[in-house]
Amino acid sequence: MVPTSTSLIRERAAAARRASRQLAGLSTAAKNEALIRIAELLETEQGPILAANELDLEAGRAEGLDAYVLERLTLDARRLNGIAADTRAVATLPDPVGEQFDVRTLPNGLVIGRRRVPLGVVACIYESRPNVTIDIAALCLKSGNASLLRGGKEARHSNAALGRAIQKALAATQVPPDAVQVVSDPDRAHVDELLEAHDLIDLVVPRGGAGLIDYVRRKATMPVVAHGEAVVQIYVDEDADIPMAISLVDNAKTRRYSICNAVDTLLVHRQAAPAFLDALCARWSEKVTLLADERAMALVSGKGSPVEPACDEDWRKEHLALRVGIRIVDSMDEAVAHIEEYGSHHSDAIITENYTRAMRFLDEVDSACVYVNASTQFTDGAQFGLGAEVGISTQKMHARGPMGLRELTSYKWTILGNGQVRPL
Repeated sequence: MVPTSTSLIRERAAAARRASRQLAGLSTAAKNEALIRIAELLETEQGPILAANELDLEAGRAEGLDAYVLERLTLDARRLNGIAADTRAVATLPDPVGEQFDVRTLPNGLVIGRRRVPLGVVACIYESRPNVTIDIAALCLKSGNASLLRGGKEARHSNAALGRAIQKALAATQVPPDAVQVVSDPDRAHVDELLEAHDLIDLVVPRGGAGLIDYVRRKATMPVVAHGEAVVQIYVDEDADIPMAISLVDNAKTRRYSICNAVDTLLVHRQAAPAFLDALCARWSEKVTLLADERAMALVSGKGSPVEPACDEDWRKEHLALRVGIRIVDSMDEAVAHIEEYGSHHSDAIITENYTRAMRFLDEVDSACVYVNASTQFTDGAQFGLGAEVGISTQKMHARGPMGLRELTSYKWTILGNGQVRPL
């Protein structure tokens, strides 16, 4: 009997499950060898990957995909070399598997502690970015987890080519090739079957738009860690250093506007607003569209930047474009209240020379990453020293912020005795 297309997902998940048991027992050296081999192939055999990526880009242009989606989708030699470098960085990180912690001796002589162990099989459903295929495969491999990776149809050729490179790399190592399963078939039925496979998959991480995140949260039968939309805000305080503020805000918006840690809303204290907005309009002349509230409108109109009146919905948008909201506030309390009402608990920043307000901002803003005098574009697993990231969780259980190796482990209790019995 020929299996249906959806039955292949359970077959792949079952193979990953079997491989996870073998992978969990491999040495750090064996896992690192596989990571280095993957990195080498990304550097030396780029032709087939880039050719596959061009097929996806051609199809995306023909379908009229948004510019930010095409930008995320694009691979070139520089980006592949960067992905290879991140993979090598993962190999240099401490292996969390087997780490013993919280060890103590009880009054009865039992030595009790906790030991880090892999989760098992980690699935990821993601859109646009083919680099995610390597990032998650590498982190899962180093943390002893098998991975089942289902990318979007817009990157199907790129993901398939990257999957073939991974398989070729693993074939020459001790890591079982089934430990990394890349599903490039765009059949949507695969997603539903994956989300029902709680007996084979231990965790699912959705990465994409709000629709995908909501769908996975509603349908998944296993735990979910969500990497959802990010509405990022920066508060320019009354005591901000204006040249620093301009530099940081410009980097946070224009370095790469299509990523989740790009700033979406500027909250500017009324005392800093005239000097800051004059300098910002000069920096961004005809480059970034400003969505201004009524007070900001009076300060930015006619100064070179495209300006539109802001509406309430603009404060809730992840723009993913050269557009930014500007709202004048009268106090830090007002800025924090805005962040709480409109933000997504992803990444938010204050620019100030006032130490007391900086510390209050760190205490009061309930986001996964909270910055003082730094660009929000640092919210990234590689930048945080994690090598790469599975995603950026805006939840509080079990992981928050960029998810690296430790966030891909659980633990078991270990209890060592010498004959103790529990009294009646």
